[in-house]
Amino acid sequence: MFRKNNSHLQDDLFNHYQTMNPSIAKMLEKSWAPVFYKEVFCKINEEIYAALYCLDNGRPNTPVNILLSLEIIKHQFGFTDEEILEQFYFNFQILYALGIKNLGEVYIAERTIYEFRERIYTYILEHPDQEDILFKQFEILTNNFIKKAGTKTNEQRMDSTLVSPNIKKAGRLSLAHDVLHQAVKIIPTHLLSDTLKPVLESYFKNELLYKTRNNELDSRLQRVLDLMTEVTELNQRFPELSAREEMAILRRFLTEQAYYDQEQGAWFVKVAKDVKSSSLQSAYDQDATFRKKAGKKSSGYVLNLSETCSPENEVQFITDYKLEPNNKSDIEIAQDRLPGIKQKTNVTDLYVDGGYYGEDIISQGEELGVKLHFTDMTGKKESADKLPLTSFTFNEEYEIETCLNGKRPTRSVGDTNKKVSSNHFSKEDCQGCPHYNNCPVKTQKKSRVLRISFKSIIAAQTREEINNKEINRQSHSRRAAIEGTNSALKRGEDMDELNVRGYIKSHMVCSYKVMARNI
Repeated sequence: MFRKNNSHLQDDLFNHYQTMNPSIAKMLEKSWAPVFYKEVFCKINEEIYAALYCLDNGRPNTPVNILLSLEIIKHQFGFTDEEILEQFYFNFQILYALGIKNLGEVYIAERTIYEFRERIYTYILEHPDQEDILFKQFEILTNNFIKKAGTKTNEQRMDSTLVSPNIKKAGRLSLAHDVLHQAVKIIPTHLLSDTLKPVLESYFKNELLYKTRNNELDSRLQRVLDLMTEVTELNQRFPELSAREEMAILRRFLTEQAYYDQEQGAWFVKVAKDVKSSSLQSAYDQDATFRKKAGKKSSGYVLNLSETCSPENEVQFITDYKLEPNNKSDIEIAQDRLPGIKQKTNVTDLYVDGGYYGEDIISQGEELGVKLHFTDMTGKKESADKLPLTSFTFNEEYEIETCLNGKRPTRSVGDTNKKVSSNHFSKEDCQGCPHYNNCPVKTQKKSRVLRISFKSIIAAQTREEINNKEINRQSHSRRAAIEGTNSALKRGEDMDELNVRGYIKSHMVCSYKVMARNI
Protein backbone atom coordinates (compact mmCIF):
# COMPACT_ATOMS: atom_id res chain seq x y z
CA MET A 1 0.00 0.00 0.00
CA PHE A 2 1.38 3.43 -0.96
CA ARG A 3 2.13 5.88 1.83
CA LYS A 4 4.16 9.08 1.71
CA ASN A 5 7.16 9.41 3.99
CA ASN A 6 6.78 12.55 6.10
CA SER A 7 8.42 11.21 9.26
CA HIS A 8 11.68 13.06 8.50
CA LEU A 9 9.88 16.39 8.99
CA GLN A 10 9.41 15.70 12.72
CA ASP A 11 12.58 15.37 14.83
CA ASP A 12 12.69 12.97 17.76
CA LEU A 13 13.18 14.57 21.14
CA PHE A 14 16.41 12.61 21.48
CA ASN A 15 18.49 11.40 18.54
CA HIS A 16 22.12 10.66 17.69
CA TYR A 17 22.61 14.00 15.96
CA GLN A 18 21.67 15.95 19.09
CA THR A 19 24.13 13.97 21.18
CA MET A 20 27.05 14.53 18.81
CA ASN A 21 30.11 16.48 19.81
CA PRO A 22 29.37 20.07 18.62
CA SER A 23 32.55 20.13 16.49
CA ILE A 24 31.55 16.94 14.68
CA ALA A 25 27.98 18.19 14.21
CA LYS A 26 29.38 21.41 12.70
CA MET A 27 31.51 19.40 10.25
CA LEU A 28 28.45 17.38 9.27
CA GLU A 29 26.47 20.55 8.58
CA LYS A 30 29.21 21.73 6.20
CA SER A 31 29.26 18.45 4.27
CA TRP A 32 27.18 17.43 1.24
CA ALA A 33 24.60 15.63 3.38
CA PRO A 34 22.42 18.61 4.46
CA VAL A 35 22.43 19.94 0.89
CA PHE A 36 21.33 16.56 -0.45
CA TYR A 37 18.59 16.33 2.18
CA LYS A 38 17.21 19.79 1.45
CA GLU A 39 17.63 20.01 -2.33
CA VAL A 40 17.24 16.36 -3.38
CA PHE A 41 15.57 14.18 -0.76
CA CYS A 42 12.90 16.76 0.15
CA LYS A 43 12.25 17.49 -3.55
CA ILE A 44 11.43 13.90 -4.48
CA ASN A 45 7.77 13.76 -5.47
CA GLU A 46 6.64 10.44 -4.05
CA GLU A 47 3.18 10.84 -5.60
CA ILE A 48 4.74 10.13 -9.02
CA TYR A 49 5.47 6.59 -7.84
CA ALA A 50 2.08 5.92 -6.20
CA ALA A 51 1.04 3.94 -9.30
CA LEU A 52 3.70 1.35 -8.42
CA TYR A 53 1.75 0.31 -5.34
CA CYS A 54 -1.77 -0.57 -4.27
CA LEU A 55 -3.43 2.57 -2.91
CA ASP A 56 -5.63 1.00 -0.25
CA ASN A 57 -4.48 -2.51 0.57
CA GLY A 58 -1.45 -4.35 1.94
CA ARG A 59 1.52 -3.39 4.08
CA PRO A 60 2.81 0.21 3.72
CA ASN A 61 5.65 0.57 1.23
CA THR A 62 9.25 1.27 2.11
CA PRO A 63 9.56 5.07 1.65
CA VAL A 64 10.06 5.95 -2.01
CA ASN A 65 12.20 9.00 -1.22
CA ILE A 66 14.63 6.77 0.69
CA LEU A 67 14.81 4.07 -2.02
CA LEU A 68 15.20 6.59 -4.85
CA SER A 69 17.83 8.55 -2.94
CA LEU A 70 19.80 5.37 -2.29
CA GLU A 71 19.79 4.64 -6.05
CA ILE A 72 21.10 8.14 -6.79
CA ILE A 73 23.76 8.03 -4.06
CA LYS A 74 24.83 4.58 -5.25
CA HIS A 75 25.66 5.97 -8.71
CA GLN A 76 26.99 9.24 -7.30
CA PHE A 77 29.70 7.44 -5.34
CA GLY A 78 30.02 4.27 -7.40
CA PHE A 79 28.79 1.87 -4.72
CA THR A 80 27.61 -1.68 -5.35
CA ASP A 81 24.25 -2.83 -3.95
CA GLU A 82 25.98 -4.43 -0.98
CA GLU A 83 28.08 -1.33 -0.35
CA ILE A 84 25.18 1.14 -0.51
CA LEU A 85 23.27 -0.92 2.07
CA GLU A 86 26.33 -1.06 4.32
CA GLN A 87 26.70 2.71 3.98
CA PHE A 88 23.00 3.12 4.78
CA TYR A 89 23.32 1.13 8.00
CA PHE A 90 26.59 2.57 9.31
CA ASN A 91 27.34 5.89 7.56
CA PHE A 92 25.63 8.67 9.50
CA GLN A 93 26.34 11.16 6.71
CA ILE A 94 24.16 9.15 4.31
CA LEU A 95 21.47 8.66 6.96
CA TYR A 96 21.41 12.41 7.56
CA ALA A 97 21.04 13.00 3.81
CA LEU A 98 17.93 10.78 3.94
CA GLY A 99 16.37 12.57 6.90
CA ILE A 100 17.27 9.86 9.44
CA LYS A 101 18.89 11.02 12.68
CA ASN A 102 19.48 7.64 14.39
CA LEU A 103 21.81 4.83 13.38
CA GLY A 104 19.96 1.55 12.94
CA GLU A 105 16.56 3.25 12.94
CA VAL A 106 15.46 1.92 9.54
CA TYR A 107 16.14 -1.54 8.13
CA ILE A 108 16.01 -2.18 4.37
CA ALA A 109 16.53 -5.66 2.96
CA GLU A 110 18.52 -6.08 -0.23
CA ARG A 111 15.45 -7.66 -1.77
CA THR A 112 13.50 -4.43 -1.15
CA ILE A 113 15.85 -2.54 -3.45
CA TYR A 114 15.47 -5.16 -6.17
CA GLU A 115 11.68 -5.12 -5.87
CA PHE A 116 11.61 -1.32 -6.16
CA ARG A 117 13.64 -1.52 -9.37
CA GLU A 118 11.36 -4.25 -10.64
CA ARG A 119 8.29 -2.09 -9.97
CA ILE A 120 9.76 0.81 -11.95
CA TYR A 121 10.87 -1.52 -14.75
CA THR A 122 7.43 -3.12 -15.00
CA TYR A 123 5.65 0.24 -14.95
CA ILE A 124 7.79 1.65 -17.78
CA LEU A 125 7.36 -1.58 -19.76
CA GLU A 126 3.58 -1.63 -19.36
CA HIS A 127 3.02 2.13 -19.83
CA PRO A 128 5.22 3.13 -22.80
CA ASP A 129 2.90 6.05 -23.66
CA GLN A 130 2.88 7.48 -20.14
CA GLU A 131 5.33 10.14 -18.97
CA ASP A 132 8.59 8.54 -17.83
CA ILE A 133 8.53 8.64 -14.02
CA LEU A 134 12.33 8.80 -13.70
CA PHE A 135 12.66 11.59 -16.26
CA LYS A 136 9.89 13.51 -14.49
CA GLN A 137 11.84 13.33 -11.23
CA PHE A 138 14.99 14.42 -13.08
CA GLU A 139 13.13 17.51 -14.31
CA ILE A 140 11.90 18.37 -10.80
CA LEU A 141 15.41 18.18 -9.37
CA THR A 142 17.05 19.98 -12.30
CA ASN A 143 14.56 22.86 -12.26
CA ASN A 144 15.24 23.28 -8.55
CA PHE A 145 19.03 23.28 -9.11
CA ILE A 146 18.77 25.80 -11.95
CA LYS A 147 16.61 28.10 -9.83
CA LYS A 148 18.91 27.85 -6.79
CA ALA A 149 22.07 28.48 -8.81
CA GLY A 150 20.54 31.20 -10.99
CA THR A 151 21.70 29.27 -14.05
CA LYS A 152 20.74 30.71 -17.43
CA THR A 153 19.28 28.20 -19.89
CA ASN A 154 19.10 30.32 -23.05
CA GLU A 155 22.42 28.91 -24.32
CA GLN A 156 22.84 25.14 -24.39
CA ARG A 157 25.02 22.49 -25.99
CA MET A 158 24.08 19.02 -27.18
CA ASP A 159 26.08 15.86 -27.80
CA SER A 160 25.63 12.10 -27.91
CA THR A 161 27.80 9.31 -26.61
CA LEU A 162 27.76 5.55 -27.18
CA VAL A 163 26.64 3.41 -24.24
CA SER A 164 27.38 -0.31 -24.02
CA PRO A 165 25.14 -2.62 -21.98
CA ASN A 166 26.50 -5.71 -20.28
CA ILE A 167 26.72 -7.84 -23.41
CA LYS A 168 29.59 -9.82 -24.84
CA LYS A 169 31.19 -8.23 -27.89
CA ALA A 170 30.42 -11.17 -30.14
CA GLY A 171 31.27 -11.70 -33.78
CA ARG A 172 28.71 -13.16 -36.14
CA LEU A 173 29.70 -16.80 -35.52
CA SER A 174 29.94 -16.27 -31.76
CA LEU A 175 26.50 -14.66 -31.70
CA ALA A 176 25.07 -17.57 -33.70
CA HIS A 177 26.53 -20.01 -31.17
CA ASP A 178 25.07 -18.11 -28.19
CA VAL A 179 21.61 -17.99 -29.76
CA LEU A 180 21.72 -21.71 -30.61
CA HIS A 181 23.11 -22.74 -27.21
CA GLN A 182 20.47 -20.72 -25.37
CA ALA A 183 17.67 -22.34 -27.38
CA VAL A 184 18.98 -25.90 -27.12
CA LYS A 185 19.43 -25.52 -23.35
CA ILE A 186 15.66 -25.21 -22.77
CA ILE A 187 14.80 -28.32 -24.83
CA PRO A 188 14.15 -31.40 -22.67
CA THR A 189 17.06 -33.85 -22.92
CA HIS A 190 14.95 -36.71 -24.22
CA LEU A 191 13.94 -34.59 -27.23
CA LEU A 192 17.50 -33.77 -28.27
CA SER A 193 18.88 -35.54 -31.33
CA ASP A 194 22.45 -36.80 -31.57
CA THR A 195 23.34 -33.70 -33.60
CA LEU A 196 21.92 -31.26 -31.02
CA LYS A 197 23.30 -32.87 -27.85
CA PRO A 198 26.92 -31.80 -28.55
CA VAL A 199 25.82 -28.10 -28.59
CA LEU A 200 25.63 -28.21 -24.78
CA GLU A 201 29.16 -29.59 -24.45
CA SER A 202 32.11 -27.22 -23.90
CA TYR A 203 34.18 -28.75 -26.72
CA PHE A 204 31.50 -27.73 -29.26
CA LYS A 205 32.07 -24.04 -28.60
CA ASN A 206 35.86 -24.43 -28.56
CA GLU A 207 35.92 -26.21 -31.91
CA LEU A 208 33.38 -23.86 -33.45
CA LEU A 209 34.92 -20.55 -32.37
CA TYR A 210 38.56 -21.08 -31.52
CA LYS A 211 39.65 -23.70 -34.01
CA THR A 212 38.20 -22.00 -37.08
CA ARG A 213 40.27 -20.43 -39.84
CA ASN A 214 39.03 -17.35 -41.65
CA ASN A 215 38.21 -19.30 -44.81
CA GLU A 216 36.04 -21.66 -42.74
CA LEU A 217 33.79 -19.00 -41.13
CA ASP A 218 30.98 -19.25 -43.68
CA SER A 219 30.84 -23.05 -43.59
CA ARG A 220 30.87 -23.07 -39.77
CA LEU A 221 28.09 -20.47 -39.69
CA GLN A 222 26.11 -22.57 -42.14
CA ARG A 223 26.57 -25.54 -39.83
CA VAL A 224 25.00 -23.56 -36.98
CA LEU A 225 22.10 -22.50 -39.24
CA ASP A 226 21.43 -26.15 -40.07
CA LEU A 227 21.25 -26.94 -36.35
CA MET A 228 18.91 -23.96 -35.86
CA THR A 229 16.69 -25.36 -38.61
CA GLU A 230 16.44 -28.60 -36.65
CA VAL A 231 15.46 -26.61 -33.54
CA THR A 232 12.70 -24.78 -35.44
CA GLU A 233 11.32 -28.15 -36.55
CA LEU A 234 11.11 -29.16 -32.89
CA ASN A 235 9.21 -25.91 -32.27
CA GLN A 236 6.54 -26.94 -34.73
CA ARG A 237 6.14 -30.34 -33.06
CA PHE A 238 6.10 -28.96 -29.52
CA PRO A 239 4.25 -25.59 -29.31
CA GLU A 240 5.17 -25.15 -25.63
CA LEU A 241 8.79 -24.65 -26.73
CA SER A 242 7.85 -22.14 -29.41
CA ALA A 243 6.42 -19.75 -26.79
CA ARG A 244 9.76 -19.39 -24.99
CA GLU A 245 11.79 -16.20 -25.40
CA GLU A 246 14.92 -18.18 -26.32
CA MET A 247 13.09 -19.60 -29.33
CA ALA A 248 11.83 -16.15 -30.33
CA ILE A 249 15.44 -14.93 -30.31
CA LEU A 250 16.50 -17.86 -32.49
CA ARG A 251 13.73 -17.13 -35.02
CA ARG A 252 14.72 -13.47 -35.08
CA PHE A 253 18.36 -14.36 -35.70
CA LEU A 254 17.39 -16.56 -38.65
CA THR A 255 15.21 -13.91 -40.31
CA GLU A 256 17.87 -11.21 -39.85
CA GLN A 257 21.06 -13.13 -40.59
CA ALA A 258 19.82 -15.69 -43.13
CA TYR A 259 17.33 -16.25 -45.94
CA TYR A 260 15.11 -19.26 -46.53
CA ASP A 261 15.36 -21.22 -49.79
CA GLN A 262 11.96 -22.77 -50.50
CA GLU A 263 13.30 -25.30 -53.01
CA GLN A 264 15.99 -26.66 -50.71
CA GLY A 265 13.94 -26.15 -47.55
CA ALA A 266 16.90 -24.67 -45.67
CA TRP A 267 18.29 -21.42 -44.28
CA PHE A 268 21.42 -19.91 -45.87
CA VAL A 269 23.77 -17.17 -44.67
CA LYS A 270 23.15 -13.59 -45.85
CA VAL A 271 26.15 -11.56 -46.96
CA ALA A 272 27.22 -9.15 -44.21
CA LYS A 273 26.17 -5.98 -46.10
CA ASP A 274 22.57 -7.23 -46.21
CA VAL A 275 22.33 -7.48 -42.43
CA LYS A 276 20.72 -4.34 -40.97
CA SER A 277 22.23 -2.35 -38.10
CA SER A 278 19.04 -3.00 -36.10
CA SER A 279 19.72 -6.75 -36.17
CA LEU A 280 20.29 -8.78 -33.01
CA GLN A 281 23.62 -7.94 -31.37
CA SER A 282 23.45 -10.20 -28.35
CA ALA A 283 21.58 -13.34 -27.36
CA TYR A 284 21.00 -11.64 -24.01
CA ASP A 285 19.88 -8.14 -25.06
CA GLN A 286 17.36 -7.90 -27.87
CA ASP A 287 17.23 -4.08 -27.76
CA ALA A 288 20.90 -3.39 -28.53
CA THR A 289 21.76 -2.19 -32.05
CA PHE A 290 24.97 -1.70 -34.05
CA ARG A 291 26.61 1.58 -34.98
CA LYS A 292 29.95 2.81 -36.22
CA LYS A 293 30.71 6.33 -34.96
CA ALA A 294 34.00 8.20 -35.35
CA GLY A 295 35.62 4.97 -36.55
CA LYS A 296 34.51 3.08 -33.44
CA LYS A 297 32.19 0.07 -33.69
CA SER A 298 29.65 -0.30 -30.92
CA SER A 299 26.73 -2.54 -30.01
CA GLY A 300 24.24 -0.99 -27.64
CA TYR A 301 22.69 2.42 -27.23
CA VAL A 302 23.39 6.12 -27.60
CA LEU A 303 22.78 8.67 -24.84
CA ASN A 304 21.93 12.18 -26.03
CA LEU A 305 22.57 15.03 -23.57
CA SER A 306 21.71 18.73 -23.51
CA GLU A 307 23.50 21.00 -21.07
CA THR A 308 23.54 24.72 -20.25
CA CYS A 309 26.62 26.55 -21.48
CA SER A 310 26.25 30.29 -20.89
CA PRO A 311 29.65 31.72 -19.83
CA GLU A 312 27.79 33.78 -17.23
CA ASN A 313 26.84 30.63 -15.31
CA GLU A 314 28.96 29.60 -12.34
CA VAL A 315 27.88 26.00 -12.86
CA GLN A 316 26.27 24.17 -15.79
CA PHE A 317 23.52 21.55 -15.55
CA ILE A 318 22.27 18.77 -17.81
CA THR A 319 18.78 19.87 -18.90
CA ASP A 320 17.72 16.88 -21.00
CA TYR A 321 18.76 13.30 -21.71
CA LYS A 322 17.47 10.48 -23.88
CA LEU A 323 18.71 6.93 -24.39
CA GLU A 324 18.05 5.54 -27.87
CA PRO A 325 19.13 2.54 -29.98
CA ASN A 326 22.55 3.51 -31.27
CA ASN A 327 21.52 3.24 -34.92
CA LYS A 328 19.26 6.28 -34.50
CA SER A 329 21.03 9.33 -35.93
CA ASP A 330 21.96 12.41 -33.93
CA ILE A 331 19.71 14.50 -36.19
CA GLU A 332 16.66 12.31 -35.51
CA ILE A 333 17.24 12.44 -31.76
CA ALA A 334 17.72 16.21 -31.80
CA GLN A 335 14.51 16.71 -33.77
CA ASP A 336 12.63 14.62 -31.21
CA ARG A 337 14.09 16.44 -28.19
CA LEU A 338 14.31 20.07 -29.34
CA PRO A 339 10.59 21.01 -28.98
CA GLY A 340 10.53 19.74 -25.38
CA ILE A 341 13.80 21.47 -24.49
CA LYS A 342 12.50 24.73 -25.95
CA GLN A 343 9.23 24.48 -24.04
CA LYS A 344 10.86 23.69 -20.68
CA THR A 345 14.00 25.86 -20.80
CA ASN A 346 13.29 28.51 -23.49
CA VAL A 347 16.64 27.84 -25.15
CA THR A 348 17.56 30.31 -27.92
CA ASP A 349 21.03 29.08 -28.97
CA LEU A 350 22.12 25.45 -29.31
CA TYR A 351 25.75 24.47 -29.97
CA VAL A 352 26.33 21.11 -31.68
CA ASP A 353 28.91 19.25 -33.76
CA GLY A 354 28.68 18.27 -37.42
CA GLY A 355 26.80 15.05 -36.68
CA TYR A 356 23.65 17.10 -36.02
CA TYR A 357 23.81 19.08 -39.24
CA GLY A 358 20.77 18.89 -41.50
CA GLU A 359 18.30 21.14 -43.28
CA ASP A 360 15.31 19.80 -41.32
CA ILE A 361 16.81 20.44 -37.87
CA ILE A 362 17.84 23.97 -38.91
CA SER A 363 14.33 24.68 -40.22
CA GLN A 364 12.82 23.24 -37.04
CA GLY A 365 15.11 25.48 -34.99
CA GLU A 366 13.98 28.55 -36.93
CA GLU A 367 10.33 27.70 -36.31
CA LEU A 368 11.00 27.27 -32.58
CA GLY A 369 13.19 30.36 -32.32
CA VAL A 370 16.38 28.36 -31.70
CA LYS A 371 19.59 29.24 -33.53
CA LEU A 372 21.81 26.21 -34.15
CA HIS A 373 25.57 26.77 -34.07
CA PHE A 374 27.65 24.05 -35.72
CA THR A 375 31.34 23.44 -35.08
CA ASP A 376 31.49 21.37 -38.29
CA MET A 377 29.14 19.99 -40.91
CA THR A 378 28.65 16.97 -43.10
CA GLY A 379 27.96 16.98 -46.84
CA LYS A 380 29.68 17.92 -50.09
CA LYS A 381 31.85 21.02 -50.11
CA GLU A 382 31.27 23.88 -52.53
CA SER A 383 33.36 24.01 -55.69
CA ALA A 384 36.38 26.29 -55.42
CA ASP A 385 35.91 27.27 -59.09
CA LYS A 386 32.53 28.87 -58.46
CA LEU A 387 31.41 31.79 -56.34
CA PRO A 388 29.86 30.57 -53.08
CA LEU A 389 26.11 31.01 -52.72
CA THR A 390 26.77 33.40 -49.85
CA SER A 391 27.95 35.86 -52.51
CA PHE A 392 24.23 36.46 -53.01
CA THR A 393 22.02 38.18 -50.44
CA PHE A 394 18.90 36.14 -49.66
CA ASN A 395 15.79 37.24 -47.79
CA GLU A 396 13.83 35.05 -45.36
CA GLU A 397 11.91 33.44 -48.27
CA TYR A 398 15.25 32.39 -49.84
CA GLU A 399 14.79 34.89 -52.67
CA ILE A 400 17.88 36.71 -53.95
CA GLU A 401 17.90 40.43 -53.23
CA THR A 402 21.28 41.31 -54.76
CA CYS A 403 24.29 39.55 -56.27
CA LEU A 404 27.94 40.17 -55.40
CA ASN A 405 28.04 42.92 -58.04
CA GLY A 406 25.05 44.68 -56.50
CA LYS A 407 22.57 43.72 -59.25
CA ARG A 408 18.97 42.80 -58.43
CA PRO A 409 17.22 39.90 -60.19
CA THR A 410 14.40 40.73 -62.59
CA ARG A 411 12.38 37.96 -60.93
CA SER A 412 12.95 35.87 -57.81
CA VAL A 413 10.66 33.19 -56.36
CA GLY A 414 11.16 30.95 -53.33
CA ASP A 415 8.98 27.89 -53.89
CA THR A 416 8.16 26.55 -50.40
CA ASN A 417 6.56 23.38 -51.81
CA LYS A 418 9.49 22.30 -53.97
CA LYS A 419 11.95 24.10 -51.68
CA VAL A 420 13.72 25.68 -54.63
CA SER A 421 14.75 29.29 -55.18
CA SER A 422 14.42 30.45 -58.85
CA ASN A 423 16.15 33.70 -59.78
CA HIS A 424 16.37 35.47 -63.17
CA PHE A 425 18.93 38.15 -64.01
CA SER A 426 19.11 40.46 -67.00
CA LYS A 427 21.81 39.51 -69.50
CA GLU A 428 22.71 43.19 -69.79
CA ASP A 429 23.32 43.43 -66.03
CA CYS A 430 25.65 40.43 -66.14
CA GLN A 431 27.74 41.68 -69.11
CA GLY A 432 31.09 43.06 -68.02
CA CYS A 433 30.78 41.61 -64.50
CA PRO A 434 34.25 40.64 -63.16
CA HIS A 435 32.72 37.44 -61.72
CA TYR A 436 30.95 36.39 -64.93
CA ASN A 437 33.12 33.31 -65.61
CA ASN A 438 32.93 31.79 -62.11
CA CYS A 439 29.35 32.82 -61.27
CA PRO A 440 26.94 29.89 -60.69
CA VAL A 441 24.22 31.75 -62.66
CA LYS A 442 23.63 30.01 -66.03
CA THR A 443 22.86 31.64 -69.35
CA GLN A 444 19.55 30.73 -71.00
CA LYS A 445 17.77 32.03 -74.11
CA LYS A 446 16.11 35.10 -72.57
CA SER A 447 17.94 35.64 -69.29
CA ARG A 448 20.53 34.42 -66.83
CA VAL A 449 19.07 31.96 -64.29
CA LEU A 450 20.07 30.51 -60.94
CA ARG A 451 17.92 27.70 -59.57
CA ILE A 452 19.11 26.44 -56.23
CA SER A 453 17.57 24.32 -53.47
CA PHE A 454 16.86 25.73 -50.03
CA LYS A 455 19.06 22.94 -48.71
CA SER A 456 22.07 24.23 -50.65
CA ILE A 457 21.45 27.79 -49.48
CA ILE A 458 21.26 26.70 -45.84
CA ALA A 459 24.43 24.61 -46.27
CA ALA A 460 26.30 27.57 -47.77
CA GLN A 461 25.22 29.93 -44.99
CA THR A 462 26.16 27.39 -42.33
CA ARG A 463 29.53 26.74 -43.97
CA GLU A 464 30.24 30.48 -44.03
CA GLU A 465 29.61 30.67 -40.26
CA ILE A 466 31.86 27.69 -39.63
CA ASN A 467 34.62 29.22 -41.76
CA ASN A 468 34.38 32.47 -39.80
CA LYS A 469 37.22 32.08 -37.30
CA GLU A 470 35.66 34.21 -34.56
CA ILE A 471 32.22 32.56 -34.82
CA ASN A 472 33.76 29.10 -35.01
CA ARG A 473 36.00 29.81 -32.02
CA GLN A 474 32.98 30.81 -29.96
CA SER A 475 30.99 27.76 -31.07
CA HIS A 476 33.86 25.42 -30.17
CA SER A 477 34.31 27.18 -26.83
CA ARG A 478 30.63 26.84 -25.93
CA ARG A 479 30.32 23.19 -27.04
CA ALA A 480 33.63 21.65 -25.97
CA ALA A 481 32.86 21.10 -22.27
CA ILE A 482 30.03 18.66 -22.94
CA GLU A 483 32.74 16.19 -24.00
CA GLY A 484 33.92 16.45 -20.40
CA THR A 485 30.40 15.66 -19.15
CA ASN A 486 30.32 12.56 -21.34
CA SER A 487 33.75 11.56 -20.08
CA ALA A 488 32.73 12.04 -16.45
CA LEU A 489 29.64 9.89 -16.93
CA LYS A 490 31.45 7.13 -18.79
CA ARG A 491 34.71 6.96 -16.88
CA GLY A 492 33.88 8.50 -13.53
CA GLU A 493 30.50 6.81 -13.16
CA ASP A 494 31.06 3.63 -15.22
CA MET A 495 28.53 4.40 -17.92
CA ASP A 496 30.99 3.21 -20.56
CA GLU A 497 29.94 -0.37 -19.82
CA LEU A 498 26.69 -0.71 -17.90
CA ASN A 499 26.15 -3.69 -15.60
CA VAL A 500 22.65 -4.32 -16.98
CA ARG A 501 21.11 -5.53 -20.25
CA GLY A 502 18.05 -4.37 -22.16
CA TYR A 503 16.79 -0.91 -23.06
CA ILE A 504 14.59 -0.20 -20.02
CA LYS A 505 17.19 -1.31 -17.47
CA SER A 506 19.89 0.68 -19.30
CA HIS A 507 17.58 3.71 -19.34
CA MET A 508 17.00 3.39 -15.58
CA VAL A 509 20.73 3.26 -14.81
CA CYS A 510 21.47 6.20 -17.13
CA SER A 511 18.68 8.21 -15.44
CA TYR A 512 20.24 7.75 -12.00
CA LYS A 513 23.72 8.56 -13.31
CA VAL A 514 22.53 11.76 -15.01
CA MET A 515 20.72 12.85 -11.82
CA ALA A 516 23.87 12.08 -9.83
CA ARG A 517 25.99 14.09 -12.27
CA ASN A 518 23.79 17.17 -11.81
CA ILE A 519 23.93 16.76 -8.03
